[in-house]
Amino acid sequence: MMMRLVASICSIFVVTFCCAAFSLSDDTLNITESISFNQTLISAKEEFKLGFFRPNNSGKFYLGIWYNRIPVQTIVWVANRDTPLSDSFGVAKLENDGNFIVQDGEKRVLWSTKIKGSRNNNTVAQLLDSGNLVLRDANDQEVGSFLWQSFDHPSHAWIAGMTLGEDRRTSVTRNITSWRGMDDPSPGEYTFGFDLEGLAQATIWKGSSKHLRSGPWNGADFGGSLVKSKLPFTPQIIINSDEVYYGYSVNEESGLVMVQLSYTGLLQTSRWDNNSNEWKILQSLPEDDCGLYNFCGPNSLCNTSNVPLCGCLLGYEPKDRKEWDARIWSGGCKPLIPLNCTEDEEFMNFDGLKMPDLLQYSLNMSISLDQCRTECLKNCSCTAYADSGASGAGHGCLHWYEEIIDVRKLNGFPSQILYLRVIASDLVPESHSKKEDKTAKIVFPIAATILLLFLVAICFIWKKKKSGERVILGQQVEREAIRDEENLDLPFFNFDSVSEATQGFSDRNKLGEGGFGPVYKGVLSNGQEVAIKRQSETSSQGLNEWKNEVTLIAKLQHRNLVRLLGCCIHGQERMLIYEYMHNGSLDSYIFSDSKRQDKRHLLVWENRFSIIVGIARGLLYLHRDSRLRIIHRDLKASNVLLDIEMNPKISDFGTARTFGEKQLTTETRRVVGTYGYMAPEYVSRGIFSMKSDVFSFGVLVLEIVSGKRNVKFQHPDHEYNLLGHAWKLWAEGNGMELIDPLLKKDSCPISQVLRCIQVGLLCVQQRPDDRPTMSSVLMMLDSGTSLLPEPKRPGFSTQGYYDSETDHSIFSGGYSSTNDVTNTIVQGR
Repeated sequence: MMMRLVASICSIFVVTFCCAAFSLSDDTLNITESISFNQTLISAKEEFKLGFFRPNNSGKFYLGIWYNRIPVQTIVWVANRDTPLSDSFGVAKLENDGNFIVQDGEKRVLWSTKIKGSRNNNTVAQLLDSGNLVLRDANDQEVGSFLWQSFDHPSHAWIAGMTLGEDRRTSVTRNITSWRGMDDPSPGEYTFGFDLEGLAQATIWKGSSKHLRSGPWNGADFGGSLVKSKLPFTPQIIINSDEVYYGYSVNEESGLVMVQLSYTGLLQTSRWDNNSNEWKILQSLPEDDCGLYNFCGPNSLCNTSNVPLCGCLLGYEPKDRKEWDARIWSGGCKPLIPLNCTEDEEFMNFDGLKMPDLLQYSLNMSISLDQCRTECLKNCSCTAYADSGASGAGHGCLHWYEEIIDVRKLNGFPSQILYLRVIASDLVPESHSKKEDKTAKIVFPIAATILLLFLVAICFIWKKKKSGERVILGQQVEREAIRDEENLDLPFFNFDSVSEATQGFSDRNKLGEGGFGPVYKGVLSNGQEVAIKRQSETSSQGLNEWKNEVTLIAKLQHRNLVRLLGCCIHGQERMLIYEYMHNGSLDSYIFSDSKRQDKRHLLVWENRFSIIVGIARGLLYLHRDSRLRIIHRDLKASNVLLDIEMNPKISDFGTARTFGEKQLTTETRRVVGTYGYMAPEYVSRGIFSMKSDVFSFGVLVLEIVSGKRNVKFQHPDHEYNLLGHAWKLWAEGNGMELIDPLLKKDSCPISQVLRCIQVGLLCVQQRPDDRPTMSSVLMMLDSGTSLLPEPKRPGFSTQGYYDSETDHSIFSGGYSSTNDVTNTIVQGR
């Protein structure tokens, strides 16, 4: 009887203890309470939760704040970023001096609020529904009267109600800093905040160097705003002598909105989608190469609507012509004629630009725009000026001196006018028009006579031309037709220069061969290395596919897409000239092949993960951020090329298709793609969409992790292909067994590898609706703390779905000479 009573009392004690261990009574912690590993503090309306967390179940413990009402644990603030707990025996509590601390099991203080001079035993810690952790005097109920608040010490996330900037009265500066890695909350190398030198500018720094910059604050926005007008929040900006801060508010209809700086340097604005239970990325900066700081070098203009996207400002020329022709733009431009304060100098006005960086500048708020111009002309170093305000009323003056830095064209954004100093001869003065009219009256009759004689000569020569020479004229017409039809500014190379670059298309220069034809390495006369795809006579890829690749890729500019330098038409033969990728195609690094050197050991896990993320960024650009919405339709390892720094570049756009803004799917009777990478609905019914590319990406991720081809995979114990094998290992809890044996498991971050496998499996789901979008994929890869959905059995998970022995080559790209081929299936309807 006594034993039963003791047991009952013990049971009651255990249950009571467990219940108390998981939640505290309210949103406030007093001096006698503490938070242990399995306890949390929840805000009054249960919006946020404070407690300890482990990134992907690592061995490190951090005190943090996360959203409480969503199933994905999304961390918005971390206290002890630099000093994690190594076990679960630590606590967070208030000290007798009023400081809030994190201490380990041996009572060593790892982190503290460090309130100077605090000796307040009445201090309480409170988690507000804004996500702000505050310390206040329990007897002081005044709103906003805090001894300390986490909003003054942000980590990597910027949430509604939080402000970034500087309080000049208290010398408190508020920036957000990225995590160091996917599972490492310690401060990373990227920081977002405001450069307050002169006029404020929103800036991302990589270390001490600028990585991205808005324009200067002009009284209304950041002169080339970083924020899309359609984003679901209202900016709140205050700039005066006491403080500079930028915040935002969100209405209830918008739901949860968050801005965070990823460890890869992307400033991402996301909104929680209650239907899909995931964060949807609304904007990711930088969106393109022009978003990178000073991408084209000094005195240049970056314009994503142009090909190439870098050009010199009016009155300037490249500092190094060879580098410029080789698309190496960092050196920038120099004046055609040095400015020297002569009467021949004038100003050309440019609208729709992001204002230059404020490096060498002066600001005078008391003079008019006319006076601003006059003062600039007096100073030989003054290269440009602008009204410092957005109203255009002529109040305030900005002068720039010496070089013009980080200017880009803003498509669709309102902006100020930049007045650039140029030599008058670079302009077309109206005063010369009358003189030109008189000259025209004299010159025209003479020109008409010469033209008539020229036409007679042409007719005579034309009769002597042979049929082969008429082909050359046809080639020129075809070139001009392509330029005019697609509005392309694309160089056309002559055949002799291409032949000379490849040493007469020597076999020694041959990089590989696919369905399109052979690919050669070449060196142009300026020393630039190029890759030349030469269409063979037996190629099944016709004029339409060739034009498709030319017109699509010429309009695309992204660091993870291969760059087209030009074309060549010679008789019935057509060639594409690309930037040369020193490390060839990805397949040569992740697959073993008895016919060539095994290079898999050269691709360590860090490179593999970087390649996965790079490919994801390239696809997201195609699907969402480019001027055209593009479905690639043939993403595979041999169509991913690697530059000298092992950065991935998606190539081969011959079979790509453009989509309308609101178009979700389309059908085709002509199914083109590569067995092993094509989505089930595409193979069986000819239906393709962005989710078709997502499926191909998922296959590619699993191939990169495992080092094995999907269609050639064989296992002695089952008949699954690589997708089915990966899912089987995952379902059994043995995901790490999928990793390439050449990678040392103990040197790979387990959580990162498993996350890649899980993302890959989610991308190859049978139903398109079950697959994530590429924006969600990037969010999953970048965030090491969010929980991901569990994948179902993949589509095409057994070997029977793909018969690699019956593959026949129709189209293929890249530099590969492997058996990875593309197929066309014509279906009856």
